[in-house]
Amino acid sequence: MSIPQIPLPGKIFLSILSSKWDLFWPDLLYSLEKKWSQADYISELIPFTQTKYYDKELGTPIFRKILSFSKLLPLDKLVDLKKMTNEFEQKTSQQGQRIFNLDPGFITYERLVLATGKNFTHRIYLKDGIFADLTLIYTKGKWQTLPWTFPDYSTDLLQIHLTRIRNLYIQNIKSSLRRKKQ
Repeated sequence: MSIPQIPLPGKIFLSILSSKWDLFWPDLLYSLEKKWSQADYISELIPFTQTKYYDKELGTPIFRKILSFSKLLPLDKLVDLKKMTNEFEQKTSQQGQRIFNLDPGFITYERLVLATGKNFTHRIYLKDGIFADLTLIYTKGKWQTLPWTFPDYSTDLLQIHLTRIRNLYIQNIKSSLRRKKQ
């Protein structure tokens, strides 16, 4: 018999895609920080060239920013994160079109999990129409792709950013454990 245990919290991860950064940045960052905590990692703009999936809706050229936030959250808050990002997307849409795409998730020691409203064979349903997508696993000192990993998450550049965020996560966990011992 397995004995249920609450896992360590996760580091909030957010990918933002847009071609219209001047319309919402840094106001979006301010709003996110009010909801989630101070951003402790913000990447430069990264060209998004692996697919044309978002071109019609978001325009071109599309760039991505990767963010993480200082506050760690219980992993069962993934649905809440996705619902919140959906609200941000809807509130700022213009003529029914999003001006940005927000993909939230969690980074932990072992993995990157993204939240999505789209079902697929490898995605696990959580609740309220939200699924968990195991996007990458961290093993043997590096990120490992899976057969369904999005092409952009397979790139060295994105994985460098993810590793930096994972390192911040490790520091957060160690600091939290030290505080608990005192």
